[in-house]
Amino acid sequence: MEQEPRAVAETDDAQRYAHMGPGLWLLRVLHGALIGAGAILPGISGGVLCVMFGIYRPMMALLAHPFRTFRIYYRLFIPVILGWAVGFFALAGAVNLLMEASDAVAVSLFIGLIAGMVPSLYRDAGKYGHGRTGWLSTGVAFALLFALLLYLQEGVEMDIEGNLGWFLFCGAVWGLSLVAPGLSSSSILIFLGLYQEMTEGIARFDLGVIVPVAVGILGTALLTARFVNGLFERHHTVAYHAILGVVAASTLMIVPLEFDGVLELLLSLACAALGFLAAWGMDRYGQRVRPEA
Repeated sequence: MEQEPRAVAETDDAQRYAHMGPGLWLLRVLHGALIGAGAILPGISGGVLCVMFGIYRPMMALLAHPFRTFRIYYRLFIPVILGWAVGFFALAGAVNLLMEASDAVAVSLFIGLIAGMVPSLYRDAGKYGHGRTGWLSTGVAFALLFALLLYLQEGVEMDIEGNLGWFLFCGAVWGLSLVAPGLSSSSILIFLGLYQEMTEGIARFDLGVIVPVAVGILGTALLTARFVNGLFERHHTVAYHAILGVVAASTLMIVPLEFDGVLELLLSLACAALGFLAAWGMDRYGQRVRPEA
C-alpha cells in the first residue's frame, strides 16, 4: 500500500533532519536571523523568506500538526528560532532610530523594500497562470482594503495608543504574515500608528510589549495554519492575487507627501531606490539558491 504524499514527505524529512552538522546548523541560524529581520522590515514577508530558505513546508506541518511532527522538525527549528530572535531584536533598535531621525526617509526605504518584493509575489501568484479570476481577486482585495484604510484615515479620529490589546493585534497580524507568504503586515501597522511604538518597546526589551506580541504571533500562526495552508493549496491563484491587492493598497496609503525641504525629499528617493535594490537583489539570490520546500 502506497503512502500518502504527506506521509512520504514527513518520512523523508525525518531522515534529512536527523543529523545536522555544525555547518548546516549555523546556516539555519543565519536563515532564522534573516527571517527575524524580515519580520521587522516592512515589505519583507517572513512567509516568503521561509519559502526561500526551504523552511515553509516544515513550518506549516509543525504548526498544523505540532504533536505529530515535533519529533521530526525540532532539530531544524531550534537554530532557526535562535537566529530569528537575534535578527528580530537587533533590527528593532535600528529601525526605531531611523524612524526617529525622519519618518519620511524611513517610510520611503520601506516602500522601496515592498516594491522590490513585488516581482517575487507576482511570480508566485502566476505559478498556475494569472487569469481573469486572479486579477479580479486583486482588484476586489485592493478596493476593499483601500476603502477601509481611507475611511479610517479620513472619517475616524485615530489616536491609537499601544496597550495590551493593540500589541496582541500587532502580533496577530505578524503571525498571519508568517503563514501567508507574500503578506507584509508592517505597512498596515505603520498606517495605524502602532509600528514605531511597538519597535521602541521591543528595542527596550519591554515585556509589556514583547509578551503580547509573541502571544499574538504564536496564537495566530497556530490557529490559522491549517486554514491558510489549505487555502493556498486549493485556491493558489486567487489567494496570491488577493495578497497583491492587499500589498498595493496598504503601501499606497503610507506614501509620504510632505517633506522638510529638498534634502529630505532627495534622501527619501535615494532610500526608496536602495530599499528596492536590496529586496530585488535578495529575491534574485533566492531564485538561485532556493531549495525545494
